[in-house]
Amino acid sequence: MAKDKKEKNELWEWVKAILVAVIIVGGIRFFLFEPVMVDGVSMMPTLEDGERIIVNKIGYTLGEPERFDIVVFHASEEEDYVKRIIGLPGDHIAYENDELFINGETQEEPYLSTLKEQKSEGNSRLTPDFTLEELLEIEEIPEGHVFVLGDNREHSTDSRIIGLVPIEEIMGSASFVFWPLDEMEFVE
Repeated sequence: MAKDKKEKNELWEWVKAILVAVIIVGGIRFFLFEPVMVDGVSMMPTLEDGERIIVNKIGYTLGEPERFDIVVFHASEEEDYVKRIIGLPGDHIAYENDELFINGETQEEPYLSTLKEQKSEGNSRLTPDFTLEELLEIEEIPEGHVFVLGDNREHSTDSRIIGLVPIEEIMGSASFVFWPLDEMEFVE
């Protein structure tokens, strides 16, 4: 009889430990971090198709998105996109001769250097010329929105096509590539 009681107690302790672990893991996944698979080539060479990344969901709960952050956002009810924030509220965005201008000032984009070198050999541009006025008929990005582009500009469905992204639709920022294992690295 004492042995049965001891076994039941031990079983109950295991059940409690497993329930606590499930609640902690579920809370972390729901509130803090979430794994996401990169689907497509729009962020190459920074992120490759099929890579799995960790999305930091708490960062934007405490702060605001920053220029050049790589973010995951809800593009539709069924689909999430991974893109880089180029423009913030109040910014004017333009591209001319493959150079990014934010509020009239040239901005460096070191994450594009490999692709730009490949394009310059063929004497063509990575990013076609545009202004916010031409694309979206606005002069500056309104409050509560950001302008995003994929790093692989020729093969990206981004703000040039889908328009501005409401900040409330951003799940979080891409922090870390965890799969495949030989590609593990922090995302920049």
